[in-house]
Amino acid sequence: MSDTKPTRLERESTDGGAEVAVLTLAHPPLNLFDQAMFDALVQDIADLSANPPRALLLRAEGKVVSGGVDVHVFEGLTTEQGAELWRSLFARIIHPLEALPCPVLFAAHGLTLTAAFEIALACDIILAAPKAKFGLVETVVGLTPSMGGPQRLAERAGSGRAREFVMTGDLYDAATMAEWGVVNGVHEDVDGAARELAHRLAQGPTKAHAATKRIVEAWRSGGVAHADSVTPEVSGELFATDDLRGAVRSFLEVGPGKATYTGR
Repeated sequence: MSDTKPTRLERESTDGGAEVAVLTLAHPPLNLFDQAMFDALVQDIADLSANPPRALLLRAEGKVVSGGVDVHVFEGLTTEQGAELWRSLFARIIHPLEALPCPVLFAAHGLTLTAAFEIALACDIILAAPKAKFGLVETVVGLTPSMGGPQRLAERAGSGRAREFVMTGDLYDAATMAEWGVVNGVHEDVDGAARELAHRLAQGPTKAHAATKRIVEAWRSGGVAHADSVTPEVSGELFATDDLRGAVRSFLEVGPGKATYTGR
């Protein structure tokens, strides 16, 4: 295990001054999810939650996005220790990532296995390179994916696809994942495309993006009726934002598409 931190969290600004955070997996050679990687992600996501950017991009460097979880993490765990592991990862990585009040993108340039793919599924938008492949291969150690992968895959692709994906443990390419609706777009230069989209979304109405996430989350937890019940309040709050007021004024004075947003 490297003595250096296995992740890198950087913050940069768009041309318009909006902050974009870039969280990179940098744990060669395979970006394995060992305890150090999990601990680093917990620290980074806590930082992002405490000081949210206006968009976040998750990416990786190296030949692969991730070769999966270091199996030593599972060795010798009791039933309760295993359950506590998953409770902790939901509470400290998956749920806080989903709760960030900004667009969250994931860029997959190569092989993306197990925990890395489950984290990708917790993001708002997934972009992939044509050569990227995805797998939840926990069956090789007699386990099922337990960081939310099956259910979030089912949400995007349907329950039948999710069961096939997990039970076979096969690898699926980017084109198939796009056809299933799991990957939002396939790009030759996926890192460039993801950064461009992150910058574009960061310059948008950040509070409106956060409201979109809250409404979709309401649908996820309670269906259309529940989402309908929360939408008036969630959307109504936007009328108090500088961005909505300024954009409405801009629309009326100079037409659509000319407004600039501050995230307030």
